Amino acid sequence: MRRFTLTFALLFLLFGGRVEAAALPADFVYLSDVAPSIVLDIRYARTDNFVGRPIDGYVRPTAVTTLATAEALKKVQADLQRFGLGLKVFDAYRPQKAVDHFVRWAKDERDVRMQSKYYPRVAKRDLFREEYIAAQSGHSRGSTVDVTLVYREAGGFSIELDMGSSFDFFDPRSWPDYPDLTGWQRANRMLLQTVMEKHGFKPYPKEWWHFTLNHEPHPETY
Repeated sequence: MRRFTLTFALLFLLFGGRVEAAALPADFVYLSDVAPSIVLDIRYARTDNFVGRPIDGYVRPTAVTTLATAEALKKVQADLQRFGLGLKVFDAYRPQKAVDHFVRWAKDERDVRMQSKYYPRVAKRDLFREEYIAAQSGHSRGSTVDVTLVYREAGGFSIELDMGSSFDFFDPRSWPDYPDLTGWQRANRMLLQTVMEKHGFKPYPKEWWHFTLNHEPHPETY
């Protein structure tokens, strides 16, 4: 048993945790295979999210996208790296079972343990009406991503730029054009939006981190 455990641990290290990675459709890829320098912080695979537990379907903290999306993000990353910056991805392809998990959670109005951090000024019952949660998500088409900007400090640590609100903060403060921000926060949001739009992404008006590839290959498939 000890020898088996050691062997598995070595395989895990060698193959980045994807010893038994699921086969993907022909035009889907693991983002790290196309753009390995992009930082991944897949929140729905952990407890640090608005539900407070790992979300159904997120069996590994990895990012899957359509090939076209990954190639566009690679170009974004190349532009940013010239200035010592880079992308961090919070979410990419989202299984429908994860969306269904959000829907079940939203209907349980007693579970508000994460409200103070993620939706302090929105009643949980209003998350659908305010369009922060939907029964169908563009993420499930494989060409929508949640991202922010980071810079590298000595030692290789990636530090997020100040965007004026955190990821998945359900509040008007997270709208890209929210006015009551510092100059640096507005500039950081503008930089992110500008470089994403340059490489073919369109923003979402209620989340500064949310972008969808124009001319996505599966516009009607969830």
